[in-house]
Amino acid sequence: MRLYSAGLVILVFLSLFAKAEPRPGYARPAAQLYRRYCISCHGSDGKSKTSKGKYSHARDLTDADWQTDVSDERIFNSIMNGRNVRGNMPAFGNKLKEDEINRLVGLIRGLKG
Repeated sequence: MRLYSAGLVILVFLSLFAKAEPRPGYARPAAQLYRRYCISCHGSDGKSKTSKGKYSHARDLTDADWQTDVSDERIFNSIMNGRNVRGNMPAFGNKLKEDEINRLVGLIRGLKG
């Protein structure tokens, strides 16, 4: 009985502290993806006023002129492949699925100021 109890305690502990992977078919919400991958540079409001964003010259995602000029495809490609033209944005194609990047594009479009 003691061995069973100890095993149960270990399983409970691991379930509380192990990094949970999304279950198959689970679609992470765009806001969750943004918080995980984008907020450190682009900030919670998309204006890129964070110290990391200023240092890396991160794009102000709320800029109305930029939002008008840029295509969804270009935003998608920037997330997928990164950009080194204006600043230093890493590629996320190895971390995000295509549908997740598409959800991020939609969220970015909603930041238009």
